[in-house]
Amino acid sequence: MTSVLSGYRRITVKIGSALLVDRETGLREAWLATLAEDVARLAGAGAEILLVSSGAIALGRKILGLPPGTLKLEESQAAAAVGQIALARAYSQILDRHGLVAGQILLTLGDTEERRRYLNARATIGTLIGLGAVPVINENDTVATSEIRYGDNDRLAARVATMMSADLLVLLSDIDGLYTAPPAQDPGARHIPLVERITPDIEAMAGGAASEFSRGGMKTKIDAGKIATGGGAAMIITAGNRLHPLAAIERGERATLFLAADTPVTARKRWIAGHLNAAGRLRVDAGAATALRTGKSLLAAGVTAVEGAFARGDTILVFGPQGQEIARGLVAYDADEARQILGKRTPEIEAILGHAPRAAMIHRDDMALAE
Repeated sequence: MTSVLSGYRRITVKIGSALLVDRETGLREAWLATLAEDVARLAGAGAEILLVSSGAIALGRKILGLPPGTLKLEESQAAAAVGQIALARAYSQILDRHGLVAGQILLTLGDTEERRRYLNARATIGTLIGLGAVPVINENDTVATSEIRYGDNDRLAARVATMMSADLLVLLSDIDGLYTAPPAQDPGARHIPLVERITPDIEAMAGGAASEFSRGGMKTKIDAGKIATGGGAAMIITAGNRLHPLAAIERGERATLFLAADTPVTARKRWIAGHLNAAGRLRVDAGAATALRTGKSLLAAGVTAVEGAFARGDTILVFGPQGQEIARGLVAYDADEARQILGKRTPEIEAILGHAPRAAMIHRDDMALAE
């Protein structure tokens, strides 16, 4: 891989908990100092850097003296409350050495899934960048529950990258890229330096979570890759457990580069494509699947099954006859109405529903095709 980070205009960097926090000693200050040097160098070359940092819970549990193992929800939230302050202070102090200002942003799932909050978050982060600050972004673990959490900071980082129109997402992890199988389990696993497109075969290579501090694993990184590349950003997965981890990428240290999608993506479609929680599913026939891939809207006549309890305007997934995801989009009907009209042609729908039909089940302007 011959990627040069300084060639990218806007870079989102995700830092994993295990890189940032040692369970015995706490914050890895020496490592963080070299990361800050890398950030400062890239910023000095004209790049805009966003940091998506895990570590609040891990750092807070160390400060509070909580035992190893799974924490109760209220313990995690308490640890996050303490850890967020310590983490923000560390970033502020270490970036200040290079004349950079840190700005903390704490997000919950609704901040990227709900359009108005998405735009507000985008405007705030964009203003910080415009003022020359380095946004340091984390999930708001003090209030997030299973219903409103991203689940891992890999996907959060991908959502931030697409929301902010970054052209590169770097996932600093404890593994140096994608392998044909989990290398800890299969000594014969081969490293893959370049992924042109995330296919089912690529997804099948993902493993599980790596440590007690981490909620993610390779699967979440591939999920993040689908969000990022579909939204127009390239993605790099590399080992971050070395000093100057960003400079290491430019030196040619082992990593995996995922290429961005070729098709330009509008801001609205980028938001739709990046949705993490879909409210339901539609299955369509082969004719409808072909029509969608050529840029057509989804009509009720092509729908063969409806799943879920969604409302008009919710994001839902569209699957083809073989079970493959084709698209996701904003549905124009409630689930009950969708079930009544599936398979029906437009002239029949008014008699069934008692009102004039909408233009489509999902209009093409409200739809993002799967890669």
